[in-house]
Amino acid sequence: MAKLSLMFENRVVKEVPVGSVPVGIGRAPDNDIPVDNLAVSNYHARVYFEAGKLVVEDLDSLNGTFVNDLRIERATLHDGDSIWIGKHHIKVDATGEASLALESGRKASAPRIDETMVLDTKERRELLQQAAALGERSQFAGGRLKMPSLAVLGGKTDRRDYVLTNKLTVIGKSALATVRLTGWFKPEVAAQINHRDDGYFLGPGDKIPTVNGVPIHGSTRLNDGDLIEVCGVRLNFYFRE
Repeated sequence: MAKLSLMFENRVVKEVPVGSVPVGIGRAPDNDIPVDNLAVSNYHARVYFEAGKLVVEDLDSLNGTFVNDLRIERATLHDGDSIWIGKHHIKVDATGEASLALESGRKASAPRIDETMVLDTKERRELLQQAAALGERSQFAGGRLKMPSLAVLGGKTDRRDYVLTNKLTVIGKSALATVRLTGWFKPEVAAQINHRDDGYFLGPGDKIPTVNGVPIHGSTRLNDGDLIEVCGVRLNFYFRE
C-alpha cells in the first residue's frame, strides 16, 4: 500500500497510508496530516488515487505545493518523490505499507511544532535560528506563530497580500521583486524590507517611501500596523495570526 511520511529533522514523525479516501494535508487539525505552521493553509493539499495513479493536488493554498523542486497545481506522484508544504517534507512511498496506521474512528495528530521545541533547550534554540534564517518572524507567545505580511490598500500590484518569508523583500518592477509594481515608469527597486535578528526594516531604493506619512531616507524599523507608501502604492505591514 502506498504511504506518505511526514518528516521532521530527517526523522519520520508520522506515516499515513493512502487508500480509497483522499489524504488531506494542512494546518486544520481535522486533516489526515496536520502541519502546525502558519505558512501552511488550513486545507493546503490532498493526495489520492485516480485511475490507478497517485496524485497530489494543491487546494489553492497561499504559499503553494511543490513536488521535488517544481511548484504544482496537480501532479502524478512516483515512488521516492518529495512533497514540500512550506518547510515540511513529505516522502512518497508508492509501494510500502504504513507502520503507523490510523486508529478506527479518529485521526492521529502530528506533534505541534511548539511542543517539539520545548523538549530540549538546545534543539529549541537551533529551530528558532533556522526559522530566522528562512525569514520567518517567530513569536511563540501563547503558542502562536505570527507571520509578517503586507496588505495592499491601494495602487497597482500583482497581488493584494504578501507573506514575507525571505530575508530581503523587494518592492518594485524587477522580475525578482516580491511586491511587483505594475504600470508605466515604475522603478526596478522602489524600496526594500530587510529581515534582521531584531525585526523588519524598510529602506529606500530608487524612491523615498513614507512610513505613517513620514518620508524615510534610511533604514527604519517597521512595527505592526505601520502604513507604507511608495510609488502610489499603499501597504499595511502587519503580523498575521
